[in-house]
Amino acid sequence: MSLYYPDNARHPEQADAMRRLEIAGTCIFCPGNVDDAGDRHVALSARHWVVRHNAYPYPGTRLHLLAIPRRHVPDLLDLGADELAEFWEVARNVRDRYGLEFYGLGARCGDCAYTGGTVRHVHVHLVVGDVDDPAHTPVRLKLSSRPPQTATAQSERTGWASDAAGASPT
Repeated sequence: MSLYYPDNARHPEQADAMRRLEIAGTCIFCPGNVDDAGDRHVALSARHWVVRHNAYPYPGTRLHLLAIPRRHVPDLLDLGADELAEFWEVARNVRDRYGLEFYGLGARCGDCAYTGGTVRHVHVHLVVGDVDDPAHTPVRLKLSSRPPQTATAQSERTGWASDAAGASPT
């Protein structure tokens, strides 16, 4: 399975970077690529997590951070108990460090072709909308997408077949 899903990229340069990284077999979020040693984009470093500023923040944000587990997994539920427990400590630390009175959390787990994500290494978005901007736009987090596919591929993936009366379980 691919490390990236460029069809969900929000910027052409983001999609180009993903294609180059895919060819190189490099996960941008794995240790050695998200490096907290001297990286000015890193906001916080912990044993199991790195928090960094998003290189491609969503429109309408005042702050857009990514909490990234150091271990490569596609789903939060694939993390161990100690990794999950530390996530909440990291989130509290970020909230307190930035003095956040409000924020949103978002994560996409699994196949990016269906989740709206771009990188198949789970990460949690911590987003603060720029509500002080007179032209404020609400922040939107895409949580699903549907890749081009055939009816047969759809049926195989979901276990549902299509017939003249509509979809029915197989």
